[in-house]
Amino acid sequence: MKRINIFLIAMAMVGLSSCSVVGDIFKAGYYVGIIVVLIVIGLIWWLVSMFRK
Repeated sequence: MKRINIFLIAMAMVGLSSCSVVGDIFKAGYYVGIIVVLIVIGLIWWLVSMFRK
């Protein structure tokens, strides 16, 4: 089950066009971009910690 979840997360990350996402975030503003990046890093950290338990 864990392998399926990791596979789905990996496919979602590959499927998203990161260059356009980052460009749109920083068009919205520098501080908004920083907040969004910190939230994404926090979510990734949380997901990784869930799979390690």
